[in-house]
Amino acid sequence: MNVRKNYRKFVLFLLILSMIALGYSGVELLKNQIPDQILVSEEEEFSAIFPSVFKGLIQTERVSNKESSDSLGKEASGDEAAKEASLSGNESKRNEAEEAVQVSCSLLGQIRLKTVNVTMVPRDHVYAGGTPIGIYLETDGVLVVDTGAITGMDGRECCPAENIVKSGDYIQSVNGRQVSTKEELISRIGECDGSDVILAVARGEEKISLRVTPVQDADGNYRAGIWVRNDTQGIGTLTYLEEDGSFGALGHGISDIDTGEILDVRGGTLYDADVVSVVKGQQGVPGELSGVIHYSEGYKIGEIKTNSQNGIFGTVSNLPGLIGEKQLYETAHKQEVETGKAAILSSVDGTCREYEIIIKEIRLNGKEENKGMVLEVTDEELLEKTGGIVQGMSGSPIIQNGRVIGAVTHVFVNDPTKGYGIFIENMLEH
Repeated sequence: MNVRKNYRKFVLFLLILSMIALGYSGVELLKNQIPDQILVSEEEEFSAIFPSVFKGLIQTERVSNKESSDSLGKEASGDEAAKEASLSGNESKRNEAEEAVQVSCSLLGQIRLKTVNVTMVPRDHVYAGGTPIGIYLETDGVLVVDTGAITGMDGRECCPAENIVKSGDYIQSVNGRQVSTKEELISRIGECDGSDVILAVARGEEKISLRVTPVQDADGNYRAGIWVRNDTQGIGTLTYLEEDGSFGALGHGISDIDTGEILDVRGGTLYDADVVSVVKGQQGVPGELSGVIHYSEGYKIGEIKTNSQNGIFGTVSNLPGLIGEKQLYETAHKQEVETGKAAILSSVDGTCREYEIIIKEIRLNGKEENKGMVLEVTDEELLEKTGGIVQGMSGSPIIQNGRVIGAVTHVFVNDPTKGYGIFIENMLEH
């Protein structure tokens, strides 16, 4: 009897423990569905940030900016909080601090979940891109890819820069003389006549000086055994143009193929480009758009100023000419994006047109901003042409409910019909 009684107690204990764990997991799930901060426009309801299944569970109320975010007052509905959170004025997003309020979210008004920073901003308008662009980036210094061995005049191999410079370093000067190309670096080191050289290097946020002793190779040239690169180029897709001439493209940064790090650039140029062929994507093998970049002054579109995690950004030189027949769209805030039907604008056959997709998943609080949406290509024509998403389509704008909601960023290697997208507001706030 005692054994059976103890067994029942044990089972009851496990049941209670499981219910507690389930309840905790549910609360954490709700927290993860609530973004840390959102932008809203005056016509919006704050409650729209929650998936419909959670709207009856989560209650919201405005809390003063001066109050602790840990405090929670009386219950209030999403509509009431929205009215309190509404702020007037037409100032830009850059003035967020003056227009931000805090809204506290709770489970049924009892369990505090999170305090959200809500900022009222005017609705942005952009011209949707979808056209191919040629990209040429110049690094801020000479990028170190690796170090290697040099065969000296005595026939022995040595590595002068090993464990001194590192992959991902940017060499900006040699003995106080600036270098911006690998040719300049080779020339500066060759002039040392065997003396040590001092390299001014940018390593992450640090600026450091490194001493390297070049070695005379079998041809009599002094070399440091540093493999470098100072520029990169490729084809992508223009995402948007703003009315002030600013542009955004790709939806993700350009990384070095060897180091995997986002390139630290001092500038770059945007050129006109044409897609000439498509390599169709297959499971495990991403496809790509092959094209021609017109590297001449007459085909120059604009200047690249920024290469960041969320794309490349800069200004164009002939806005009226680039706009052409492009349509001006409102942009959507991330909480306005819905699962379901949408479209992408892309030029895979020389003509910019819409192709049908489905938004499968929305990640309002994702750690990687350029993977905020999971999408699937459903358009039969695009699937026939490309197999889905291919390299070169990054930056293709995503349209839903008459608004630009984001851009295509990555393809699933094992399923080219699917990929990721970035919210347009993340690109606009680069």
